[in-house]
Amino acid sequence: MSDAPHENTIYVDADACPVKPEILKVAERHGLPVVFVANSGLRPSRDPMVRNVIVSAGFDAADDWIAEHAREGDIVVTADVPLAGRCVAAGAEVTGPTGRVFDKSNIGMATAMRDLGAHLRETGESKGYNAAFSPRDRSAFLEALDRLCRRVKRS
Repeated sequence: MSDAPHENTIYVDADACPVKPEILKVAERHGLPVVFVANSGLRPSRDPMVRNVIVSAGFDAADDWIAEHAREGDIVVTADVPLAGRCVAAGAEVTGPTGRVFDKSNIGMATAMRDLGAHLRETGESKGYNAAFSPRDRSAFLEALDRLCRRVKRS
């Protein structure tokens, strides 16, 4: 393992992420590098602070890549609760694209609610419709990401 100091990084579960432009804006303001991880094509960036990682199309390949790289001092943006749990366990700061922050105090409940929702959908008790992404979600996300960036830069 290298003795070089760890550079705080924002890792993004980029397939279907609705807040990529917002991530870039906040990351640039804070001088943090961004790594977009996806199973399929991402728009190339000329910004040296932005890196695209294309993983195999295997199930959870992007999640596995992020979980292997994210650690304390990093930020992960994902709507995937199991990935959020893995990253929280590794010490990373985690937020969803709606601004919901996952941490040690709430990841257990988030996982339980996700599992309950999956069970209700499987049994037909719930149709499982997700609410549309709203301007309020975008605003909450910007606020949460900015707060997490300030936190990791202080630590």
